[in-house]
Amino acid sequence: MSLDIREADPSDEAAILALVCTAFGEAEGGEIADLVVDLCRDPTAQPALSLVAVSDKQIVGHILFTKVRLEGPRPDTASSILCPLSVHPAQQNHGVGGRLIEEGLSRLRTDGTALVFVLGHPGYYPRFGFTPAGARGFEAPYPILPANAEAWMVQALEPTTLAEASGRVVCADALDDPRHWVE
Repeated sequence: MSLDIREADPSDEAAILALVCTAFGEAEGGEIADLVVDLCRDPTAQPALSLVAVSDKQIVGHILFTKVRLEGPRPDTASSILCPLSVHPAQQNHGVGGRLIEEGLSRLRTDGTALVFVLGHPGYYPRFGFTPAGARGFEAPYPILPANAEAWMVQALEPTTLAEASGRVVCADALDDPRHWVE
């Protein structure tokens, strides 16, 4: 399968939203699609990085990274959160999500981002360098149940940052809702 990763543009919005709904299913997909729209329009989420994976002229994957800030000893640490990652069900388990994650992290590193957070599957994201964030002193915007603590993860794009930064993560207004923090 030929796969191109590129930045999303405004003309991609309908295809991205349809993909999100398909990837997450009817019950959850609409809510996540609304979150994508809200995050892309939220000034507190900027700068944002929105990437699409295209195969045969069809968008088969999408990833969104938005700005977060830290309340702690290094509040100026440039940080982002990955939310959400969507891959068309027919393309899952073919490396699309991994390519989107790797490309996004590479671009964020180049742009000077030091930390990237994610609330996601603890069996998936560690293969891309994410480790439990709570154990490293990073508190999620809303409490994560102890049984799901491994789902709150961080990756340092600058090697010394994990030793220097800690604190509570404050996300964009659109993501600052406890219903988005249930894993």
